[in-house]
Amino acid sequence: MSTALTPRRGTLPNGIWAVALVIATEGAFLGCLIASYLFLATRVPEWPPPSVPEPRVLAPVLLSVLLVLTAPLVYAASSFARRGRAHAAWLLVFVAFLLQAEYLGAQIYFFHDDLSQFSPTGSAYASAYFTLLGAHHAHVLAGLLLDVWLLLRLLGGLTPYRATAVRVAAWYWVFVAGMGVLVTLTVISPAL
Repeated sequence: MSTALTPRRGTLPNGIWAVALVIATEGAFLGCLIASYLFLATRVPEWPPPSVPEPRVLAPVLLSVLLVLTAPLVYAASSFARRGRAHAAWLLVFVAFLLQAEYLGAQIYFFHDDLSQFSPTGSAYASAYFTLLGAHHAHVLAGLLLDVWLLLRLLGGLTPYRATAVRVAAWYWVFVAGMGVLVTLTVISPAL
């Protein structure tokens, strides 16, 4: 029988406070990018401009669903880690990592395809579009690096620190998935 690795205490672990601060600042940053995109869209007669193809809808929506489905996996890993079940936590983080990497790979493919069709310097639309997507992709990449670090650390077993780290990762991936939905809705909005 496993024992819990996170005893009850009066305050949250420092890692949770840190990820809450990251979520707040990065949420504000991405929120400003989304607001800039939407503001610029109201200032021009055509969004996107005629020289730019309409944004894809189906692929980004399906990819967003894939990303959202990974958040419960990491959350479940956090629950297993807090109960001392290192193998189950590792396995769920690994499955989430594979799906998240697939998401980023597909997004980079579409990003590169878009770059071959129009330039970030070609219009306000293109600039806002590539900046918003690039920022989101950077957050996914940071999460993948966090996953790799977690997977390596969990190979050495669980400690209260590592259980908190899995919990931090769960919070981060819920944020990234939620922002991914908002970013997707923003960039596909001209096609709706």
